[in-house]
Amino acid sequence: MGQVSLRGIHKSFGAVDVIQGVDLEVEDGEFIVFVGPSGCGKSTLLRMIAGLESIDRGELLIDGQRANELRPADRGAAMVFQSYALYPHMTVAENMGFALHMAGVSKRERQQQVGRTAEALRITELLSRFPKELSGGQRQRVAIGRAIVRKPKVFLFDEPLSNLDAALRVEMRIELSRLHQELGTTMIYVTHDQVEAMTLGDRIAVFHQGRIEQQGAPMALYSRPATKFVAAFLGAPRINLIDRPAADASAAQLALWAALSASIAPQASCAGLRAEQLQVLTALDSTAVPATLVLAEHLGDASILHLKVDGQDGLLNAKVGSELSHLQAGQTLWLKPLAGQAIGFDVAGCLLN
Repeated sequence: MGQVSLRGIHKSFGAVDVIQGVDLEVEDGEFIVFVGPSGCGKSTLLRMIAGLESIDRGELLIDGQRANELRPADRGAAMVFQSYALYPHMTVAENMGFALHMAGVSKRERQQQVGRTAEALRITELLSRFPKELSGGQRQRVAIGRAIVRKPKVFLFDEPLSNLDAALRVEMRIELSRLHQELGTTMIYVTHDQVEAMTLGDRIAVFHQGRIEQQGAPMALYSRPATKFVAAFLGAPRINLIDRPAADASAAQLALWAALSASIAPQASCAGLRAEQLQVLTALDSTAVPATLVLAEHLGDASILHLKVDGQDGLLNAKVGSELSHLQAGQTLWLKPLAGQAIGFDVAGCLLN
């Protein structure tokens, strides 16, 4: 079992309220991701679950047992840190088996558990090496293995892939997903990388200023963000947020809002439109909105276009196929929001149904 309940959790450092009343239920075997910008409280909350930070107010339950006062070693949770935290003077096998050694597990049993875990992580050939002889990806596998051998109820990951290069991060995301499927253990994963959040989690909890702004399945949050903050944080490239124009706005601004307004509530003060929901035309179209291409980011199979609409603050993003990879900065293009795709937000930044 590995059910975690957070009920009215608060944490302050001096006059700063870091966690402001978090309520959350994590089901046994679930992979949930805490995501949000730096300083939003997600890592602090993870450390509170682990027992590395105290809880000022509220209640933490692990499998129904109050854990506020339990020692970290008694909570049934194992944490994997961003910094790996391996002992440099110990071999991989010794690092992985150290917690078992401290718990009094026999040498034979330690070797068996370490061997099984190393095989699952595909690092058997590394067991006799020292950390300094390993790559970043190999060190992270060892750190994960050290957590696995303890057979915890809950795995806690604190930005474990942030020190790896892009290719290794992709590889390790695949490995973590595979491990979760094989082990079936509850995993709580902290990251500021929304791509990791979208690809890893069964569920995402988006943090903002010490609170959970929204939680749910990744694509549900992507498609129906509850607030402008969630809309802007999830998704790459960033969602286009277009404010209702004033009556004296440019003709292009008014035309753009008119095209968006067919999809959103009449009282909306802002419209959100994803980059893939903005059609780009290269030929003059009187029903579309003219825009100037400022920058084209060519990604191979697709391109991200950054476009300036006359009078509009900031640039709009559009994602197009490789057939438009020939476009150059300075070109005039025409934009058409896809029908029925825009979402509307009220003056408080909340989604309008």
